[in-house]
Amino acid sequence: RIKTPKLTLDGESIGNCPFSQRLFMILWLKGVVFNVTTVDLKRKPPELQKLAPGTPPPFLTFNGDVRTDVNAIADFLEAQLTPPRYPSLAPKHEESNLAGNDIFAKFSAFIKNTKKEANDKLQAALLKAFQKLDLYLAEPLRGETPVQGAGGRPESQRPFLDGDELTLADCNLLPKLHIVTVTHKQQHK
Repeated sequence: RIKTPKLTLDGESIGNCPFSQRLFMILWLKGVVFNVTTVDLKRKPPELQKLAPGTPPPFLTFNGDVRTDVNAIADFLEAQLTPPRYPSLAPKHEESNLAGNDIFAKFSAFIKNTKKEANDKLQAALLKAFQKLDLYLAEPLRGETPVQGAGGRPESQRPFLDGDELTLADCNLLPKLHIVTVTHKQQHK
């Protein structure tokens, strides 16, 4: 069972939590049927405090054990839900785990900034993080058959960070990119 924070106005819908969305993606890609219990953090139920005192969701309960660290939960799911019944989501290329890993931090710093004089520097850092991700996606991975790109350089055709299939690396990055996209659209309405 996964407990997820409530971030919606209606008090019932699943909120916009990239950490919960990451876990949902992992379970969905593995084909697991799972229960989600939403939690209104403004009105925390007493059983939540007993289950994981002082810990905000998401967290996972399994056979009486509580896991509160999202990275540990993802690792646990990958270790427990294994082939042949469940597909492995581990990336084949270790560097895929690091692709785009600083975008959300750079975005958060930029969007939360209250000092106008720092805007240009923070925006440049965010743009640089996106350019680094773009370069990673354009560069062919080891063993990938590239296509000839502009200027005769070999380019990747892969649709995801690690190749033709979604992996744990994508499950980590995509919910964060979604928040960046939604926030950008809201600010430019």
